[in-house]
Amino acid sequence: MDSLSELFRMEMDPWHMVLRGTLIYWFLLLVFRFLLRRDVGSLGVADLLFVVLVADASSNAMQGEYRTVTDGVVLICTLVGWNYLIDWASYRSPTVWRILEPPPQPLVKHGRIVHRTLRRELITVDELMSKLREKGIAELSEVRLAMLESDGELSVRKYGR
Repeated sequence: MDSLSELFRMEMDPWHMVLRGTLIYWFLLLVFRFLLRRDVGSLGVADLLFVVLVADASSNAMQGEYRTVTDGVVLICTLVGWNYLIDWASYRSPTVWRILEPPPQPLVKHGRIVHRTLRRELITVDELMSKLREKGIAELSEVRLAMLESDGELSVRKYGR
């Protein structure tokens, strides 16, 4: 019975957790709403990493693993600063952009699958065909070029376009 009560005991006052959660929620809402205005489909690897790190930092700030909410806010601001700096550098410098963004890779050329790219990207023929069907393509012969873009999306050019 003692272990059961240990499982459900609260280590922090409920109002303290509500206040921490509220402060971090509103802070993140402001950050994502006003500072990071990107379309969901345009998330790159750096953006995904940023989201994961912010989630971890905000989780620690809400749960009280930091001594104060301010500690969490400072860490999140640091992550926001680095994310903005990397985006700015990528925008200003084609070299930085090429380093941070993988180049598009051909998956289909002139109706033929580029198996070398599929192997390198660990994509099965079934997965490729599924993505092509989602784009309204039933036969490979309809495809002039299908590219795996840097954001993971599949772009397709058909014959006759």
